[in-house]
Amino acid sequence: MTAIPQGRIRRAALVSVLCALAVTGVTGCSSEDPDAGTNGVGKLSAEEIQRKTLAAAQSADSVRLSGNVRASGSTYKLDMRLKTDGGIGSVTAEGATFKLLRVDEQLFLMADADFWSDGDTDASAAAKLKGKYVKVPEQDPSYKKFIGFTDMDVLLDGLLTLHGKVETDGHHEQSGIRTIRITGDKGSGGTLDVSLEGTPYPLRLVRAGGAGTLAFSAWGENFALKEPKKGETVDYGKQLPAS
Repeated sequence: MTAIPQGRIRRAALVSVLCALAVTGVTGCSSEDPDAGTNGVGKLSAEEIQRKTLAAAQSADSVRLSGNVRASGSTYKLDMRLKTDGGIGSVTAEGATFKLLRVDEQLFLMADADFWSDGDTDASAAAKLKGKYVKVPEQDPSYKKFIGFTDMDVLLDGLLTLHGKVETDGHHEQSGIRTIRITGDKGSGGTLDVSLEGTPYPLRLVRAGGAGTLAFSAWGENFALKEPKKGETVDYGKQLPAS
């Protein structure tokens, strides 16, 4: 049997010790496959990952979306649960927070008295609207503005877009779930974390140009969505108060 030089043994032992102490993933130390036990999406090209995650999002019938979006000079903080036929949640804009509920084409808005007291609505009328779902007339300008926050298809189609050349940017983790990250123009065109566990849903989006960061969760999880009771609703007619 050929004797192994002592120097080689010592070097091998030293490498083993260094690898044991090193951070997982240091080149030359870890042979672990980062895609082992995953859905395999991490082994695909960036373009294929993007296609798969968009297809997964479009095939889902519900999602929770939370975070902030900057558009037209304003920043909106969102926490919405969405279905294909409606949604419910809260929106904060310009210091005001209000609740939105949509069931099919019926859109309702709930806010505190301060929200309604601006404009033409006096304090007593505003107090009556506090804690009530106010039906938003379809012909009111607010209808088109607010309904987009409750439309799952519109939001996902508008948000899940990376600009520029799409590339992968390593393996990451979001809320305990392993992800593969893809970027547009090395991040300046946005970044998207895609789940490596189960269906390759998008889990986190950083929008291009500092236009907000959003988290996606509860994909495909059902939740109750129904019109408020008559005693909880105020119908303002053809137009909301100007607030």
